[in-house]
Amino acid sequence: MRKTGEGKQIGFVPTMGALHPGHLSLIAASKAATDLTICSIFVNPTQFNDPADLAKYPVTPAADIRLLTGAGCDVLFMPDSPAEIYQVQDPPLPHYELHSMESLLEGAFRPGHFQGVCQVVHQLLKIVQPHQLFMGRKDYQQCMVIARLLEQIGSATRLVIVPTVREASGLAMSSRNTRLSPAALTQATAIYQSLTAIKAHLQPGPVQPLLDAALQQLREAGFEQTDYISIAHAQTLEPVSHWDGQTPLVALVAAFLSGVRLIDNMALT
Repeated sequence: MRKTGEGKQIGFVPTMGALHPGHLSLIAASKAATDLTICSIFVNPTQFNDPADLAKYPVTPAADIRLLTGAGCDVLFMPDSPAEIYQVQDPPLPHYELHSMESLLEGAFRPGHFQGVCQVVHQLLKIVQPHQLFMGRKDYQQCMVIARLLEQIGSATRLVIVPTVREASGLAMSSRNTRLSPAALTQATAIYQSLTAIKAHLQPGPVQPLLDAALQQLREAGFEQTDYISIAHAQTLEPVSHWDGQTPLVALVAAFLSGVRLIDNMALT
């Protein structure tokens, strides 16, 4: 519930810049639910396990500021350097107990990634002190990790997960899409199509045939490598091999196209 005066509700949208309509949907959600919306832009080095990926990450501050201004964002926090977030006088960065989240899916293919995510979000929460934290469902596993972080640090901040914003083709909007050619953007829609096919054909019983068909669909579309396609428990993300018809499920995928790693997910139940 919104409050007035000194009790104003603060909404926070942490980003790494290269903003697109998906980010702006988070701003809109915050503005609808809170009194003051703060956005941060900070390319966090501790969550990149591949230095080359960090070096290629798009940085577009002027365009980002124009978008945030047009979206009615109230405050932009844009640190000049990592030292502004990870101050030298701080004690060593903590290690967070994420259990199986660090060995499943993104955790398996990006060692240390979620520790870095938790480190930066924890630091940003201490700086901003928001009442509500808005994050996109496209990074589904990250949302689950941040939910654990908030519980672990005893934070009163409420996590709000906002639906994925998609192109007309179904492709999930992502900052990484800017690295794809027009032809590759068309090919990339196979991710959404494969998830849609899984959902359409899901029924109680073994799920491996659905995963095999999805993998083949990505290969035929030109994806060079698929890190994972998984049908998993919607809360724990533990893989499910045989569906009982009741367990809440989510399908998740990460695959490379033209050297760009794309992720997406879809609720199945």
